[in-house]
Amino acid sequence: MRSVFSLLFLLAASVTPALAFCGAHTHLDRRAEGEAVEISSFGYTGTNGPLLWTQLDTANNGLCSTGSNQSPINMVEGQFQLISGSDIELTIPDVPEGAPFENLGTNVEVVMKDVGGQFVLEGKNYTLEQFHFHHPSEHVDNNVSLPMEMHMVFSTEAEEIAVIGVYIDLVDVVSVLELHILPRAVPSNLLETIFSSVGEIATPGTSTTTKPLIMSEVVTLLKGGNFQRYTGSLTTPPCSENVEWSVATEKLLLSKATYQAARDVIGFNARFPQNNLGEPNLLAIAMAGAQVSAETPVESPVEAPANTTAVRRRQRLQKKRGTSVE
Repeated sequence: MRSVFSLLFLLAASVTPALAFCGAHTHLDRRAEGEAVEISSFGYTGTNGPLLWTQLDTANNGLCSTGSNQSPINMVEGQFQLISGSDIELTIPDVPEGAPFENLGTNVEVVMKDVGGQFVLEGKNYTLEQFHFHHPSEHVDNNVSLPMEMHMVFSTEAEEIAVIGVYIDLVDVVSVLELHILPRAVPSNLLETIFSSVGEIATPGTSTTTKPLIMSEVVTLLKGGNFQRYTGSLTTPPCSENVEWSVATEKLLLSKATYQAARDVIGFNARFPQNNLGEPNLLAIAMAGAQVSAETPVESPVEAPANTTAVRRRQRLQKKRGTSVE
């Protein structure tokens, strides 16, 4: 009998490839001023989900099912190099006039390409292009999934990509009185400000402008912790590799009410965790298993063994009567 994997990849082979680039402005594909927000052609469930991203564009998305350094991963010891945040050169100016906030269908994104944010990594200068959000977190923090994750995407003039990943956890909002009596963790002002406008872009393809963004909050937070550094890939098609990841150990906090509002617009948009770095792609392993299963001949049903006790009793009775066993 064919395995579930066999049926899965037979389905994948039947999907008609899409001609459009699946990244659709999520990373470096800059859009002209005034151009409409383009909705992404890939997704996270069903026949355009991560299992079948390669089939959406076989010419460009091959690494999604064959790459051996794919992201996201489970951030466990041995998969990353720990770097102190104080050793990182990261500067992002505040945005008093607000920034474009767009719904790409698969994500909501704050466009920062003209702000001038800089990230220096191993002597290379990366410029902040945008940041967007995944629900739930794509990276897994030592076997634990967080409610959300923010990805800050930077690029060089040569279009090399570096991404800072920041986990987002939830916190109860406390009253002013409680806060003065006993210091409590409070939601990120930056996240609360951004998501206060999320209802304005509930429909894919729409955009708005955020309220003023105080970016120094997140910069100070990140530089006060550590970064887990590794080289992986984009977590969306075309799954290009050699992406420099820095996953922060410090987390941003979000109130539960604001999280629910953001969740209802963003939906589910997280790629499943990939294999350990340098190991075969999980989809390639599944495909190999499906092929082996498909090539294994189906055995004919085996007849149930005869009841030997009944046969012997019949033989003794027939011997007494002088008849033969049929």
